[in-house]
Amino acid sequence: MRRLCALVLVLAGLSRLESPRPNAQTGTDVRFNTIGALVDAKMREFHVPGVAIGIADGNRLTMRGLGVTGVEDPLPITEHTVFPIASISKTFAATAVMRLVEQGKLDLRAPVRRYLPDFRVQDEGVSREVTIWHLLTHTSGWEGQVSGPERGEETLKNFVGTLDHLMQLAPPGAAWSYNNAGFSVAGRVIEVVTGQSINAAIRDLVFKPLGLAHAGTTAGDFIANRFAIGHLNRGDALPELQRPFSPSTSVTAGGVGLCLADLLTYARFHLGDGTAATGDRVLSRAALEQMRTSQLHKQATDDDIGLAWHLRSVGPIRTAAHGGTLAGHILLLELVPDRNFALAILTNSSNGWRLIQDVERVILKSYLGATFARNQAIAHRGLVETLPDVAPLTAQPDTMAYVGRYVRPMNAVVVRAERQQLFIQVRPNSGDPQPEMPVAFYGPDRALVTAGPDRGQSIEFVRAADGAVKWIRVVGRIAVRDGERPTGQAFSRSQAQ
Repeated sequence: MRRLCALVLVLAGLSRLESPRPNAQTGTDVRFNTIGALVDAKMREFHVPGVAIGIADGNRLTMRGLGVTGVEDPLPITEHTVFPIASISKTFAATAVMRLVEQGKLDLRAPVRRYLPDFRVQDEGVSREVTIWHLLTHTSGWEGQVSGPERGEETLKNFVGTLDHLMQLAPPGAAWSYNNAGFSVAGRVIEVVTGQSINAAIRDLVFKPLGLAHAGTTAGDFIANRFAIGHLNRGDALPELQRPFSPSTSVTAGGVGLCLADLLTYARFHLGDGTAATGDRVLSRAALEQMRTSQLHKQATDDDIGLAWHLRSVGPIRTAAHGGTLAGHILLLELVPDRNFALAILTNSSNGWRLIQDVERVILKSYLGATFARNQAIAHRGLVETLPDVAPLTAQPDTMAYVGRYVRPMNAVVVRAERQQLFIQVRPNSGDPQPEMPVAFYGPDRALVTAGPDRGQSIEFVRAADGAVKWIRVVGRIAVRDGERPTGQAFSRSQAQ
């Protein structure tokens, strides 16, 4: 009987997806209505219970909520429904850091140890030399997919104190690799510099000055609002609630939550001159532009990294974006500064990335005339994506340069060749190996998964200064070729620039 009731509730929730009415909308136009119809179709195609979508186009703001907060207790999504925005939080962290820089309390090029004297990772040279800049650009080189337990206001202090055995995969600045741990360290720096908990610091440095009324950093903040609960999708099955919901333990890596209206207020601030809607100065225009300026290239891709923002050229336009993935939520915030344009798509489903990439591309084409070049090597931005227009090279490179075993603390990535066909397999240290992925090269050191559930995703190989393939990057994170683990001696001050 309980299973039957649950099924009825699921169907009731999904019935709202069949012909969802706009639950929240400010302004409208033909293009946005077309986008809304596309979102509706994609929700049904990928079984996504709820979406909040908004576009800021110059002075025009358009928002719409579709579907429901959860399939078991369905409430309509509105522009004020709170979503945990996961890794989009990293841009909030960088915004806070830039405020402290302009206040003279932080130096981006200063070593972390200037602010955290006891800071230590496995490599002592890296511990001494790694900078705040490395943290905000995902180039510290240590393993980044780690987090600590919830300890209240001691969470980040406790976490940073456990990093002394954190494996170094690359010298700082040598290989771009998406790094949550680095942003957690940045959060601890913010705490020490401000003398506040990270929750209070982000509130005072970002939420309050920008007037983000529904923004928070704790589960207690979230449940005081209408909240979009996350859902898991297994294949083509109906979505199931993510239980229990576990917010990120690192505010600066992924712990912010807010509604669509507040997120677009935040986006407009980043498109502006550094003043809030009240007219109060929060940052200089130069600081905002610095955050969106390329700090380095993501090797073996066509993308760059700014200070937290991921930078991409799509035909005539240049975008600065960040995605997020957490507990059955997938989300995207994207800016096009030269066109005073922003879009936000928030979903409460682990299948949401499929909807987001399809809708994002149509929005950029429809509103801005974006074009995706064939074999454009897009890079990880905090959410999974597939290549929009790709064809393998007619002449494939010699596979022997890539064959080998690459390691991270929690898994190995094994690359083998059979009749000049490369196969890649992720093998966790515990549990069963993931399915082997056949790949083909579509550009220099750029491989495409050609079959299986990960079809269309990119895997990159990264070379060391001597030209040898030293790292493989899967879903934005590197593993180092076994037997070639880097040491701090390979780090030079020039690499930090």
